[in-house]
Amino acid sequence: MNTIATLAPVTLDELVAEAALLARVDRKYVLPRDAVAPWIARLDPATRVLEIDGARTFAYESVYFDTPDLLSFHLAAQPRRRRFKLRTRAYLDSGDAFLEIKTRGARGLTVKEREEYDPAHLDELTDDAYDRVADALDGIGVAPHVVDELQPMLRTRYRRLTLLSADGVGRVTIDTDLTWISPDGAGFALPDVAIVETKSGSVAGDADRALWRDGHRPETVSKYATGLAALHPALPRNRWARLLRGPFSPHHRTSPTPRTKETPCFAAA
Repeated sequence: MNTIATLAPVTLDELVAEAALLARVDRKYVLPRDAVAPWIARLDPATRVLEIDGARTFAYESVYFDTPDLLSFHLAAQPRRRRFKLRTRAYLDSGDAFLEIKTRGARGLTVKEREEYDPAHLDELTDDAYDRVADALDGIGVAPHVVDELQPMLRTRYRRLTLLSADGVGRVTIDTDLTWISPDGAGFALPDVAIVETKSGSVAGDADRALWRDGHRPETVSKYATGLAALHPALPRNRWARLLRGPFSPHHRTSPTPRTKETPCFAAA
């Protein structure tokens, strides 16, 4: 039976070299946290886990930007063919940070842009960032004035574990210690929930099949949009209604967790 401690490690360079070239289908699942370890135990023993400097889980923090009328959120909630998502992302253990822009145009083509970013400016867009974002949004026909209105709307924090499937191409991320905080300080945490994302070819991988056997099915979930809908009940919520009634409901929420480097969350898995 697999545990995280018994899985062989894979380095970041190996992970990128082996998994990054695959044309992938992404599937997301929302699990009770205590269901993660039994699922991992049934994966192929040749599954490997990302390890950097002896660590196997890593702390992330993202800041999402949107307009005051939440254009990015509403384009996702509709959902519209043309839409965008903008965030800064910090890797808290290494101190690295990136600006990430994701756009989808009229033809349904998704473009992801990522560049290094100054960690001191995670809560704001620098002049260079505005120029990058303006070019990206212009490419999908978003009005130029939208860029000037962008401001930080939501912060997320979590810890991530990354697996490389036994076939050497499928990748799985497991996010726990999930926390959402709005600019006014309101927020919530989901200590008993995990978000699992699988990345595989058009044919589902070992990780997906194991999840299906356990009764879990792919969900439409967005850390930004679903989290914002959970914080603001007046926002459109049909796309995430099942999650907002279930794992994201007030019954499962606690106060936001502090930003710390917690004990690895799968130590006992």
